[in-house]
This record gives sequence, C-alpha cells and structure tokens, in this order.
Amino acid sequence: MNLLKDVKNLQKSDINKVVNKRLSEFSSFKNKSDKEWFSELCFCLLTANSKAKTAIAIQKELGHEGFRYKSWKELAECIRRNKHRFHNNKAKFIVGARKYSNIKNIIKNIVKSGINSSEQSEAREFLVKNIKGLGYKEASHFLRNVGYFDLAILDRHILNLMVENKLIKEKPKSLTNKTYFEIENKFRVLADKLEMSLAELDLYMWYMKTGEILK
Repeated sequence: MNLLKDVKNLQKSDINKVVNKRLSEFSSFKNKSDKEWFSELCFCLLTANSKAKTAIAIQKELGHEGFRYKSWKELAECIRRNKHRFHNNKAKFIVGARKYSNIKNIIKNIVKSGINSSEQSEAREFLVKNIKGLGYKEASHFLRNVGYFDLAILDRHILNLMVENKLIKEKPKSLTNKTYFEIENKFRVLADKLEMSLAELDLYMWYMKTGEILK
C-alpha cells in the first residue's frame, strides 16, 4: 500500500520532529488548567464546518476569558468577523457548553488510566451526548488535543486520503455513528500496521493532504 510507504517515509524526514513536538504538546495539556481545557473544547466546537485556521484565529482573539464570560452577542460578532459560518449557532453552542466548564475533571474521572481505549470511547460518548454542537469528529479532536490518542478524527482530509488509497470505497455523504465506527476501525488497523497511535497517524495523514501540522 502506497499510504503505508508514504507515512514511513515521512517518519524518516524532518516532519517526524514536528509531529513528535505536537504530540508532546497534546500530552502536556493534561497538566493545564480548567480554563485552558474549556478553551480547547470551544475551539473544537468552532472546527465543525470550518477550517482549523479560522477556529484558531477566533480562539486567539477571544482567549480563555472570552469563551467563559463574553455575551452571546459578543461571541457571535467575533465569530462573524473572522468569517466563520453559522456565527449565531456557534455562539449559542459555546454559551451552552459553559455548563461543562469543569470539563477537565469530567474527562479525567472517565478516563482514569489515561490510555484505556474503552474509557476514551466512553469520554467521547459523554461529549457527543451532552455538548450540543460536538459530533464524533469534534469530540475526538478535543480528546486528542488534550492528550488522549486512541480515537480517529475523521475529517474530510483523512476521508479523502482513505478513499484515494482504497481503504474505503467512497467518502460518505453523512457520517452516521455506525459509519464513523466502521471507518475508525479501518483507520485503527492502519495505525496498528505502522505501530503508531491514531493521533500520530492523523498528523502524518493531515500533513500529506494539507502540507501543514496544526492542531
């Protein structure tokens, strides 16, 4: 499979250092404050139907305090100003998520071991069921960014690369729960073959499609 070969070649390149640095940053998030975890949750709410760069720009402008305390109107204006679609809904989701501003404690109480795969899946289920605006992709993204590496972030770049390499027949028109889990299992098989975490594989594949390694 060309994809296996391509990822292995990237591992031998300077990109390996960038990937490892980013993974280290994600791992260190476990030591960060409640407000930083909540900010990251809001960032992932903003990534749905938008580019990561747009969400990063909004996160930088609002900061930890903005996500926690600005009014719905102020949030919506900031999101609109940064050319994000659905600014009113996104602002509403952020305000609604404030109910879980202690998200760090919630997740740590679910994923007690830190590396347990079933506990990470349980944490994702909690996020999807309780935080409006988070689907499986966004919930997986959040958990990866705060240091949990055993879930797949099935965004369009990853799905397109999987189609191109015949890992899946076609890009699904909509990702139902069942479809998400089926594709995630195929992604996991690929990660196992490469002897790397799903988070590490995601960064390499994202780089292959975008030429960047963001978060």
